[in-house]
This record gives sequence, C-alpha cells and structure tokens, in this order.
Amino acid sequence: MIELTRFGGGRFVLNSDLIEAVEANPDTVVTMVNGHRYVVKETPGDIIEKVVEFKRRVFEVIPR
Repeated sequence: MIELTRFGGGRFVLNSDLIEAVEANPDTVVTMVNGHRYVVKETPGDIIEKVVEFKRRVFEVIPR
C-alpha cells in the first residue's frame, strides 16, 4: 500500500498491486486495473519510488 495525495488535498492509501498505469498529462493520473482513475499531486517518478520502497519492505528477508 502506498500513500498518495489527491489534487484536492486529501491523503489516501492505494493498493499498488492494482495499478495498471501512471501517466502525466500534465497532472498525474493513476489508472487502476478496475478502471478507476485518481488524479494525484505526486509525479510518476514519486509513485514509482513509493511502490519500489513498499515492495522492498514487503519482500525484505528477515534474518533467522
């Protein structure tokens, strides 16, 4: 899950596994696999970084 900011200012958490596309034209639009679209303040690069960091935390190997 990643936290994003709606253009109206509200923060929300999004399941990054369900992102189909992220595009900037010029506002950043996140399209989900179910067709829902979100216009957010973050850039596509910011979203990629958030997804990578989330995946890193999820798949981090904990020493035994």
